[in-house]
Amino acid sequence: MGDSQGEQNLWVLLRTMTPVLQDHCYGFYSLSAERLAALEVTPLGLFQEPEGVTVIISESQVMQAQLPIVPTWRLITLSVHSDLQAVGFLAAVTTALAQEEISVNAISAYFHDHLFVPADQAEAALACLHNLSASVV
Repeated sequence: MGDSQGEQNLWVLLRTMTPVLQDHCYGFYSLSAERLAALEVTPLGLFQEPEGVTVIISESQVMQAQLPIVPTWRLITLSVHSDLQAVGFLAAVTTALAQEEISVNAISAYFHDHLFVPADQAEAALACLHNLSASVV
């Protein structure tokens, strides 16, 4: 399943990143392993840290689990298959977003990079990424 080679060329990555804004909103939480096990949720992602397990949960599951309301994030997936060893791709993307004063939490998975941006800035972030991609010649 994970055999194909991803793109490493920065210019190709930027030109063909094809950002897609997902429909759902998400919350980030830090939970103990015991608290997470007690919840009936299926996180989109999780990461073990010394302080606890960071979980990314859809807004609907947040409500279902009766977790406290936190700022919500929208997910933008960069559809290009980027190699995990590609250099400078996320740096260029996050710099462009920073210039528009849009915060971002980036996650690199095996095939794609995923950007969590504040829900109220999601459309602006998407436009910024389309502009960045179009500016690459």
